[in-house]
Amino acid sequence: MANPTQKHCPCSLLILAITFSLLNSATAESATYNVVNFGAKSNGQKDSTNAFLSVWSKACASATPAMIYVPQGRFMIGSGATFRGPCANKAISIKIYGTLVAPSDYHVVGHSGNWLHFDRVTGVSISGGVLDGQGTALWGCKNSAKSTCPTGATTLTFSNSQSIVISGLTSINSQMFHIVFNGCKNVKAQGITVVADGNSPNTDGIHVQMSSHVTILNSEIRTGDDCISIGPGTNNLWIENVACGPGHGISIGSLGKDLKEAGVQNVTVKTVTFTGTQNGVRIKSWGKPSNGFVKDVLFQNAIMVNVQNPVVIDQNYCPGNKNCPGQASGVKISGVTYQDIHGTSATQVAVKFDCSSRYPCRGITLKDVKLTYQNQVAQASCNNAGGAALGSVQPESCF
Repeated sequence: MANPTQKHCPCSLLILAITFSLLNSATAESATYNVVNFGAKSNGQKDSTNAFLSVWSKACASATPAMIYVPQGRFMIGSGATFRGPCANKAISIKIYGTLVAPSDYHVVGHSGNWLHFDRVTGVSISGGVLDGQGTALWGCKNSAKSTCPTGATTLTFSNSQSIVISGLTSINSQMFHIVFNGCKNVKAQGITVVADGNSPNTDGIHVQMSSHVTILNSEIRTGDDCISIGPGTNNLWIENVACGPGHGISIGSLGKDLKEAGVQNVTVKTVTFTGTQNGVRIKSWGKPSNGFVKDVLFQNAIMVNVQNPVVIDQNYCPGNKNCPGQASGVKISGVTYQDIHGTSATQVAVKFDCSSRYPCRGITLKDVKLTYQNQVAQASCNNAGGAALGSVQPESCF
């Protein structure tokens, strides 16, 4: 018979508390993966691709939110790495404190299309760090017009993915495009820095296509092609507080390369600065038949500093005059507003609307525009374009 005066020993409660603490600690540790613990080397010499893929496999299969930790150092991803989903885990954060480096020999990944590729993932975030595409040698090959140069690899691609966040990431010297979102939805990219030489070919900073609800904020892009390029099938895109230059500006297009092509709509570009760029805000389409379109676009609060083509619509794009001379663009452009556009043009024609002869641009609005050329009022040129000028507009509207 138990002694009724015996008290319950507090030791059992203490042991139980310690057990729960250890379990919780083990759970927390199991959801954090340091790439070094999987064999990655921070000397920039040894190929760490397999280590990164192993870490991804663990995080992807985790039943709880997982963090992939990349410490300081240089980690070479020596071959194109694809991080595939769908994952059991829809909350994977990748925190990069070091630098991921592509092989110095551009032939290694130059034919792969992508260097770092995330496919069919949900809830992935990447913060901090540097991605070094080591593309300078390939740029030299392309600029020398050699026929043996590979196309090059995009540094970071997200395809068929959703709920993606990229913040504080720096991409330097990409072989080709720096960052691409293709077939994605609900994407936020902020605090992005892109650096490449002004003569680096095909090095678009951020490219968006077949994607919806994408936001690009507070970023600085210096490259040899479009700072941001907007491809077919893009809708509900918001770009704000972006500095561009050198580069080819922020471009919708080129569109209309294919006969059947998804359109672009609901695009806002605001509070942007262009410094010494080839273009400012541009819409570009091939001069040949297509069922594509552009509508409901707002370019607002843009500052131009010595920009060659501050405001331009070019619907007669035909590189090399192949497969399109004598044809008219089928891309229908309507509902485009240019508001609060100020600054200096490096050429006399600061506003140029060269639209399709078959489908003239409609509903173009200029509001509070002031662009000068060599301290004089610049000129405007219109071809197959119609719209309205509101407020103070210089150069004088050519509608």
